[in-house]
Order: sequence, then structure tokens, then C-alpha cells
Amino acid sequence: MSENRKLRIGITQGDINGVGYEIIFKTFENPEMFDICTPVVYGSPKLASYHRKALEMDIAYNAVENIEEIEDGKLNIINCNSDDVMIELGNATKDGGKASYEALERAVKDYQEGVFDILVTAPINKNSIQNDEFNFPGHTEYLQERLGDGKKSLMILGCGNLRFAIATSHLPLRDVPSAITPELLEEKITIFNNSLKEDFNIDAPKIAVLSLNPHSGDNGLLGQEEIEVISPVIEKMGREGILCYGPFGVDGFMGSGKYKAFDGILAMYHDQGLTPMKLLAMSDGINFTAGLNVVRTSPAHGVAYDIAGKGCANENSFRQAIYAGIDIYRNRKNYHEARRHPLRKLYFEKRDDSNRLNLQLEDKE
Repeated sequence: MSENRKLRIGITQGDINGVGYEIIFKTFENPEMFDICTPVVYGSPKLASYHRKALEMDIAYNAVENIEEIEDGKLNIINCNSDDVMIELGNATKDGGKASYEALERAVKDYQEGVFDILVTAPINKNSIQNDEFNFPGHTEYLQERLGDGKKSLMILGCGNLRFAIATSHLPLRDVPSAITPELLEEKITIFNNSLKEDFNIDAPKIAVLSLNPHSGDNGLLGQEEIEVISPVIEKMGREGILCYGPFGVDGFMGSGKYKAFDGILAMYHDQGLTPMKLLAMSDGINFTAGLNVVRTSPAHGVAYDIAGKGCANENSFRQAIYAGIDIYRNRKNYHEARRHPLRKLYFEKRDDSNRLNLQLEDKE
């Protein structure tokens, strides 16, 4: 990014039959949002106009044909869809899935070319978006494939100091036990620890690891995973300098308030982490894809077909996703800049007993 350019947020429209455009419009009704970023929406000015009319909202936007037309201080919308796309508010449709995929693909391409700095995705329908090119269970896995450069991703859901990472992400519950391997947990804990340091500016993060089975397996009575897999990994990570603890049964851990003592919580499967997180912070929660070079966030809710077009969607989670994306982007930049030129080693003269520090000797290693 040019040092003189305002941060650009690439925003995908999500499912066109859901609340994507509503939460985008409501967020950028506030002119102060343009003081912190320049939004670039990947979607369709025509579809945006349809939603604006349906919602009876008076919000201006800049229809962009090429990236040179992006303007600061305006809600820019790049056309990614054909004019014959049909909207059916509140319904999952083939057109809706195709339109959301086309917007996502164009956004990824433009990110790779440096058009914007941070990616914020509006909710998609994970079923209707499926096609020959998109056969992933969600954004997280798609972005790992398209932008990962060999790196592994980690889904983190959070709000403020509450951060849940999901070890197995979008996986059927029946497949979770076999997926919980030492290699997987070591990988996820390492990514989580690094992200808490780099992305959330926590010097020595404390990570709680949840159990897979009720009551942490009750010493093997309710399952062996805690004894054979989870506890040994926690001990190994501790020996390597990562502050992780557990395994904790999620009911007692959350009910007693123990979660407040930790910077991050690793859940074994999707609903184990998302259920308490959304209970505590549904309207403010955000989703962050850690582990990749791209900074990608999203609101922590779905397409909300039941209220699409009714004007009652709460945009706060989407707004928080933008704030979080900006904070993470800056934290990560500061973290790496601070370590770009480490102090060289210092040498002492040994020719006499003065033990004076010699700053002139070169590092010969």
C-alpha cells in the first residue's frame, strides 16, 4: 500500500438475497467511516440500487467501471455481475450463489494486484455458492486455497478480549474425533499463538484448550482423546514456550467465568466455540481468518433470509468487522516493522580487565 493512500477495504456483497447490502449501507451512512477507510464494494451497482429502493434508503454510491475511478470519501461499487441477475429476497437461489461467487473471485484477484488492503466479506449461502470452482465449506477454506501460499488458516471468532479459535472449522460432527490429531492441534495452537501476538498485540498470550468429550473425558470414562491426544499436545506446546492450558470442559469453563483469564480459547469443533461466543457477543462478534497474509474479517452472522429487505438488520457486527480488520492490519504491520531491523549483537573487549562495551566490532556470525 502506498504510504500516502488511505486504507482501502475490499468488501464482497455476499448473497444478494440476504442482508449484505443493508448492513453495508447502514455502516456507511455514517460519514465518519470515510475518515478511517475507503470502501470498495465488489458487487453490482444495479443490485445495490434494487436494495436501496427496497430499503427506502437515501445513500449515494460511486459506480466504478475500473479501479482508477475509486474515490476516497465515497462508497465505491465495482460491477462484477451481469445485468440479468435476478434478486429473490429471502430465498436461496442459483443466481444468488453465482453473484456472490463472482464478487468474491474479482475481489481476490484485485487483492493480489494490490487494489485494496483489507478484505471484509458479507455473508454467503454456503450451499448456493457451490460450483465447479468453489467446492469449499466456507470462506476460510477458500481463502486458504486461493491466497494461502502454502500457509494454513485458522478461524477465529471474537469480540474484544473474547477470542475463540476453531480446531476443525467447518466439519461434520461425526468426523471431528478422528480429525483431532496431535499434528492438527500443534498446528492450530501455533497459528493461534502467533496471531495473538502479531494480530492482537499480546506479548505473551495465554491460550485455553477445550476438551472434546464431556467433563474432559472423566479420566477416560467418557473418551480417551483428552488423555491420548489433547493433554500431551498441551504439555509439548508448554515445553516449547507457548502458554496453553487445559483441557477444560466447556460448560464449567464458561459457566465459572474462567474464560476471562485467557487471551484465546481453542475449541475442538465449530459449535463448541461459536455457541458461547454468539451467546455473549452476537451483535458485536466478528470472524477473522488468521494464519494467512491477507487480513480478512466478516460479521459473525449469516445471510438472515428471514429479515432480508425489511430494514431491521443490525449492522454492528459488520461495522466491528471493519474496525477489527483495520486494527489487525496495523498491529501486524507494526509487529513486523519492529522486528525488521533487530539490534545487532554487542561485543566486549577481552584485551584488558575494563570489560568496556565495544560498539564498533562487527557481527561476524
